[in-house]
This record gives sequence, structure tokens and C-alpha cells, in this order.
Amino acid sequence: MSTSVELYPTQQMIASSAGALLVALITTPLDVVKVRLQAQLKTESVRCSVFKELVSVCYCANPPLFNSPVLCTIHGNIHTVPRFSSTMDAFFKIAKFEGFATLWKGLSPYLVQMVPQTVIYFTAYDQLKVKFGYVEGKASVIAPLSAGVTARTFAVVAMSPIEMLRTKLQSKKNLGYRELVKNLQTTINGEGIFCLWKGIGPTLFRDVPFSGFYWLFYELLKSNNPSPTLFSTFLSGAISGMFAAGLTTPFDVVKTYRQIELGEIKNGKHVSRFTFAVMIRLYKTKGFSSLFTGLYPRLMKVSLSCAVMISTYEYGKKYFANRNLLSLKEV
Repeated sequence: MSTSVELYPTQQMIASSAGALLVALITTPLDVVKVRLQAQLKTESVRCSVFKELVSVCYCANPPLFNSPVLCTIHGNIHTVPRFSSTMDAFFKIAKFEGFATLWKGLSPYLVQMVPQTVIYFTAYDQLKVKFGYVEGKASVIAPLSAGVTARTFAVVAMSPIEMLRTKLQSKKNLGYRELVKNLQTTINGEGIFCLWKGIGPTLFRDVPFSGFYWLFYELLKSNNPSPTLFSTFLSGAISGMFAAGLTTPFDVVKTYRQIELGEIKNGKHVSRFTFAVMIRLYKTKGFSSLFTGLYPRLMKVSLSCAVMISTYEYGKKYFANRNLLSLKEV
């Protein structure tokens, strides 16, 4: 999909916004499942017994046989839910015990985050890769790598507070907007305004290398096909996203681990840890595999979102390029 005709930044913004809306609607359930699987890493062993009703969320360390609903008592509060054993298990149990609509929990803040972040990210990337010497149709390493890293850094810093709130919202069943706002106010009063950027370290460790790898793989695949179709663009986006997601999943686990700590205090102290300190702690207490918790829904979500996003974006750019070409011919 060549776009040799110059595009206006506003046209690039419209093309990226359309892709962001589609991605949000399609992939939010995968994100909810991934976050809930990763949230289980923070739970401790508690006593559980069979119970008939589901009241709230508690991930029991030793649930009864057949993963039946359980009653858990933690510090006098009653919470119930079966523990998730796999990606598909989480899908079915969330839909069955919490309602099908729960799979789209956090969609509103996701849209508020995703659309402007995508606009910043994709528009900045397309502008920067040209500045770094990218030439359409030619294989390049430095230009897409540098542009991807720089554009993603801008986007992450700008939208990190909304990402943190969305992650916190998705991490628990009965956490509503009112309780979330109360937690937020309490945390800001105690820690200051910069608590809104909690988890930005692992987010940058996750997203910046991801962006560099993704655009590098994508542009290399694209350069081998001088006339890419919509399907080949979709496939290139999916493959590039899958590889990049697999390499950066441990940082995604730590990002979730830290962001769901909003408003949580343990023994009178906030329980935040540095990125690599959390990794070492997870490795020592829960094993190497814990660093890849939620890998499968993340791979599915990222590869699908990358494929939908890039194919929609490239199609939009082609559409506007053709319009601009017709306008030039009419002059």
C-alpha cells in the first residue's frame, strides 16, 4: 500500500483513530482476562470452603475440587470466586459467574486512553521515520527502530495515568468507578500527584522495546512485498506483534502487578517495588513461569490488535492518498 502522495497529519490521525476504535471493541475481553490472570499473582494463601453464592472477588490459593465457587475470608471480609487455571477457563468463569458484559469492563477508559495514544503514536511514528531517513519500499533498520522507540515513549508518558486506572478497574470484579475515584483521591493525598504514573517504569520497559521490535519486524516484512494487499498487511502486523509481545511479556506482568496496588497498603506501608525487584521476587516465590503469566491472552490480544490496527491504518492512508492525488489532478 504505497502512500507516495503526501498525507496531512490530520488524515493520519483519522486513519489511526478508526483503527483504535476497532481494536478496543475487539480486544478488550482478552485484556480483561490477561489482567485477571496476572492479578492472581498478588494473592496469598487463604482458607476456602464450598459456598453457593458469589459475592465478590477472591482468588483462593487452594480451591475445592472441580474449581467450584468458594467462600474466602480475608481480614474479616467475605469474597468469592473460583480461581482461573487457564485463559479459556478465565473466559468461561468470568462470563458465567460475573456476567458476559464483564469481559468489556474498562472499555470506557480504554477508549479514552487508546484513541489519543494511538493518534500520538502512529502520527509521530510516520513523521519521525521520514526524519530518520526511511525510504518507502527499502529495507531499513535504524529508521523504524528509532522512530518506534521515540514515538512510543511520548505516547506512554502522556497516557500512563489512564492506563493505570484502567488496569486497576479491570483487576477486580466489584471495583466500580466511585470506589476507584475514592482510592485515587486517598492515594494522591498520601503519595502526591505522581502516583498517577505508578507502573510507568515497567510500562516503558514493555512498550518501548515492543515498539522498536514491532516496527522493525513490520517494515522488514513490508519491504519484501512491493505491493502489499490488505491481507498481507494484516498478516505482517499479526506476526510482528506476536514476536514483540512474547519478548516483552515479563514487563507487562510487573506493570499489572504494580498498577493494581493503587490504594492498597500493607502493614502501613505502600507495597510498590522497583521493576526488576518485582521480577526477582516473582521468580523466587512463584517460579520462572510467573513472569509469563497471561502470555496466551496477551499474544492473542496483541497480535490481533496489531493486525487490525496496522491494516486499518494502512487502508486509511491509502484512501486519503488517493483522495489527495485526485485533488492534485483536478487543480
